[in-house]
Amino acid sequence: MHQLFSAFGIDWRLLIIQGINFGILVGALTYFLYQPMMKLIDERRAKIAEGVRKAEEADRNLLAAQEEGEQIIGAAARDAEALAAAARARADEKGNEIMKAAEARAEATMREAQARAEEAQRLALQESERQIARTAMLAAEKILRGNSH
Repeated sequence: MHQLFSAFGIDWRLLIIQGINFGILVGALTYFLYQPMMKLIDERRAKIAEGVRKAEEADRNLLAAQEEGEQIIGAAARDAEALAAAARARADEKGNEIMKAAEARAEATMREAQARAEEAQRLALQESERQIARTAMLAAEKILRGNSH
């Protein structure tokens, strides 16, 4: 092998020294350049992955909040409708009660007015009977006086 190197003019000692120098250069570049660059790339990759994870979590939270908001709005609308229906039912019931009370008062007033009218008619009839009796007595007295003279 020595003859092969001599034929091409290669000094094996220089070749070994150049190999050692290349190894030192590769080691130094790896230690001072490659490892810090890889560390920086890994940190950035981790930050990007964390950002993506947080963005996905924020999207999920937003969707959950929107769904919850829609559920709350739906529940509030159902509650409002139920309250409105209950209020309408109470208003109808109260209106019916008021109408029944008004009809009862009107009927009572009519009965009272009819009773007063009947009482007034009875009193007027009694007064008429008294007047008729008085007139008849006066007429009889006149007739009797007229016959006695």
